[in-house]
Amino acid sequence: MTEANDTRHMARALQLAAYGLYTTDPNPRVGCVLVKDGTVIGEGWHARAGEPHAEVLALRAAGEAARSATAYVSLEPCAHHGRTPPCAEVLIAAGVSRVVVAMEDPNPQVIGQGLQMLREAGIATESGLLQSQAEALNPGFIKRMRTGRPFVRCKLAMSLDGRTAMASGESQWITGAAARADVHRLRARSSAMLTGIGTVLADDPLLNVRLDTDETVHQPLRVVLDSRLRMPVDARMLSLPGRTLVCCTEATDVEKIVTLTDAGAEVHCLPVENGHVSLVVLLDFLAGEGVNEVTVEAGATLNGALLQAGLVDEIIVYLAPLLMGDAARGLFHLPGLEKMDQRIKLQIVDVRAVGDDWRITAQPFRGTCQ
Repeated sequence: MTEANDTRHMARALQLAAYGLYTTDPNPRVGCVLVKDGTVIGEGWHARAGEPHAEVLALRAAGEAARSATAYVSLEPCAHHGRTPPCAEVLIAAGVSRVVVAMEDPNPQVIGQGLQMLREAGIATESGLLQSQAEALNPGFIKRMRTGRPFVRCKLAMSLDGRTAMASGESQWITGAAARADVHRLRARSSAMLTGIGTVLADDPLLNVRLDTDETVHQPLRVVLDSRLRMPVDARMLSLPGRTLVCCTEATDVEKIVTLTDAGAEVHCLPVENGHVSLVVLLDFLAGEGVNEVTVEAGATLNGALLQAGLVDEIIVYLAPLLMGDAARGLFHLPGLEKMDQRIKLQIVDVRAVGDDWRITAQPFRGTCQ
């Protein structure tokens, strides 16, 4: 098999993996292509936790023809027993002769074990083909496996003069319909939506996924940071199916906790830092809940606190062609920034039009500002 063909088949495996973008959580998105004598004989992608993995589905499609085939997999086949048997064992039993993976399993407890199992069975293995593209498919899963914390994405909408709401708090709608639909696709790929109690009191958001599609999508957790437990029992999100987590400080009103629990919330008391719920502990807690990607839809205070704490991995800003004036509200509350050498530098990684608006994707620059 030539390098060009290897690349083509791995690109197809990544394309298949992306079909699970909105459904696989908390599992990674994985695709598999089986090729024999230059012909694709089987394809598969993982759809949901507990359902067959990509390799199993591709092998089912190939049947007996899988013997002596090459398997292209976007993530190292698992070597441990979970809800399903190890995919490495399944590939061995099917008699494939070669396995090419885009990247190794990022879990430090299992990394490389699937490839080792395959090699010990006499199967040729290769790793690293289109690795950066594979990592881009699963930023949350990879970060949770490597660091024990989820990937944090701040989503904001602003005017051309950098404002997110009028001075009164009015903010609907800054962007157009196409941008708002794009936001729901961001929500659909997220494990959790995070907001602050100020946003709940001002806007009463639902924080759910509403897409014009017949496909079943994963609904993310809804997480409200509410140190003093001001969450209204009639908040709209509490009436939705799925889980709403209200995270407060340890010193709270027991009676209010019972009332909120009866209304459908899960109340979690977490340690305090500077008078508020510790953001680091919050993210550690969410990782323990199997959360891979957190999308933050909040006000300037929570966005600024996350950014200054170094906890933001990605910022997505929808830029609308309008002006809102000097008194309107900004993106981030960043107290203490008074000199240019204190500024927070961002690296813009993508800019594209979404309807009449522009979507800017940026990452905090981890080096030193020059």
